[in-house]
Amino acid sequence: MFQRILLATDGSAASEHAARLAVDLAKVHGASVTGLYVVDPYPYLGIGESNPLGFQAYMSAALQHAADAHNKVLALCEQAGVSFQPRLAEDVAAASGILQTAKQAEADLIVVGSHGRTGIARLMLGSVASKVVAESPVPVLVAR
Repeated sequence: MFQRILLATDGSAASEHAARLAVDLAKVHGASVTGLYVVDPYPYLGIGESNPLGFQAYMSAALQHAADAHNKVLALCEQAGVSFQPRLAEDVAAASGILQTAKQAEADLIVVGSHGRTGIARLMLGSVASKVVAESPVPVLVAR
């Protein structure tokens, strides 16, 4: 049923749970997994111009975090005998990066983790998973 699964990961516990689900589904369906980490540079826009070293340190830490998250998914894929392709998206908001990469990778399923925020926290912080579900042309599995 599924051939190409896009897993959005940020290295959190929620995305680790999503990774296990994505890999299990990939194994059952003989699918491949593309693991996407979106680096959001927006916290440093404007500040980076006056403090380029701060921006470089932020990006370096973000890229290391992405590598760590990809390595966790890679380990799961190797254990399950599932093909894995790491991807990185920069200069884009998380939901947009996920949707763009899903289209580029021709994914037929997107798997995302959700932190399960409700009420005011969800309104203030927004929900990447909700935006992806609302805008995706392919099925989305939200893991909590």
